[in-house]
Amino acid sequence: MSKKHCCSNMTDRVNYICRKHADPFDCPDTLIFYSSKFDEYGLIVHDGGSSCIDISFCPWCGTKLPLSKRELWFDTLERLGYEDPFEQDITEDFNSNKWYNK
Repeated sequence: MSKKHCCSNMTDRVNYICRKHADPFDCPDTLIFYSSKFDEYGLIVHDGGSSCIDISFCPWCGTKLPLSKRELWFDTLERLGYEDPFEQDITEDFNSNKWYNK
């Protein structure tokens, strides 16, 4: 089941799939990056890398977006004994929104 975003414009931008670029950071038409793992939104910086600028409000409807769960993700994994979750095998739930939707 896909996440319901604040408005149809945000949903369209988050779900946009380019036919020419497999990586959304390579596509100049992809504007928004949404991380379900951290429940955070960002404006893609098209500088050849994979940078985003975090946003707190929807650029189209002005709705306040949820607070990022990035710090909570790290804190939760640390409590579970993971010191470096990007280098360690973590449970699959922590690679999606399942870890905070339980």
